[in-house]
Amino acid sequence: MTDIKSKAVAADIQPSRRTLLTGAALTLAAAKLALPSGAWAAGKGPEVASARLGFIALTDASPLIIAKERGLFAKYGMPDVEVLKQASWGATRDNIVLGSKGGGIDGAHILSPMPYQFTLGVGARPTPMYILARLNTNGQGISVGNDLKSVSVGLNASGLKAKFAQMKAAGNMAKVAMTYRGGTHDLWLRYWLAAAGVNPDTDCSTIVIPPPQMVANMKAGTQDAFCVGEPWNGQLVNQKIGYTATTTSEIWMNHPEKALGMRADWVDKYPNAAKALIAACMEAAQWCDANRQAMCAIAAGRQYINVPINDIVPRLQGKINYGDGRNVTGSPHLMKFWADFAAFPFKSHDAWFVTENKRWGIIDDAVNTQALVNKVNRADLWREVAKQYGIKTPASDSRGVEKFFDGKVFDPANPAAYLNSQPIKKLA
Repeated sequence: MTDIKSKAVAADIQPSRRTLLTGAALTLAAAKLALPSGAWAAGKGPEVASARLGFIALTDASPLIIAKERGLFAKYGMPDVEVLKQASWGATRDNIVLGSKGGGIDGAHILSPMPYQFTLGVGARPTPMYILARLNTNGQGISVGNDLKSVSVGLNASGLKAKFAQMKAAGNMAKVAMTYRGGTHDLWLRYWLAAAGVNPDTDCSTIVIPPPQMVANMKAGTQDAFCVGEPWNGQLVNQKIGYTATTTSEIWMNHPEKALGMRADWVDKYPNAAKALIAACMEAAQWCDANRQAMCAIAAGRQYINVPINDIVPRLQGKINYGDGRNVTGSPHLMKFWADFAAFPFKSHDAWFVTENKRWGIIDDAVNTQALVNKVNRADLWREVAKQYGIKTPASDSRGVEKFFDGKVFDPANPAAYLNSQPIKKLA
């Protein structure tokens, strides 16, 4: 076993490149995290050499993209892994239900609540899934059209209440877009609106738009606000179509976001291959945090996100032009891939996702949250891989009590108290 200190990482810690590093990357370089220098270094190798993994054109798909482009899947014994672009989260869902044997995919870069919905058969044929790793924390945004500048919409969205009521009375219901019902973007948007006294089910129309189409739809005037991952919030500002009201990490700092989700039957059949995928994603996550400029150059490519690199890089470096006069450098609200255990699938976070899906009537309130989380979340596999390669793991599968911008708290040991504290909800 050797320290992971590739030429690329070493280059990024030279004085001439220090401006490209974040604090998280410096911490990573200092930590000298260990992963093997060759293919699957210990134990039995993967049972198969291939897997079909989907991704959406979002910056937080970068761990899968980098694992493919830098040969990390091959390094861990799976040279034939495919990383396949999906048109929407709905397409991702349909292809996971099909599975690779049916012409679909085995797993994907996915919104963290989706494996819970699929396992229960919510919105799709019941398809048991596992979450093997988190792919990132932070890095999403809520953006609004320029016409909402007049009501000073920011982290505090209270100005929308009267504005949306006025639009509704005029027969022009406000339209707010997210990417998938009950997905992370839907939940961030709903939390932000509800905290301002806006009921997302009655005071506006909540619509589903695929991430790459968000900016075009805002430009066409078919929506008033949206929540999506980067780079689309940054691109909206660059095109001067609207502005970022808030980053989602201002709502909940270091919140979980995407996951590596796999069909449970695939993992059960190929457990060593599943561990190989985790190992590849672990190394890719470390590389992404330490090589953000290089990561963006790869991820921006036509076969992946297909945007100008300047739509991606600044916010990955903590430089946020909100588009309404706020221009921040050194922001703590940047996407993390490895730092602060960003890649570990905390069960407490998944308990929040299930609880919020109950809050909005997507998952039945009678579902046993903890039992479901224990069934879907495979933090045990992540820990096995980490132990094999001497990587530090969190002391607990729970990150503890989480705090939100409006003063609300979520205690994973008492989800009911959190639900009861929310004045706006729609339980099943």
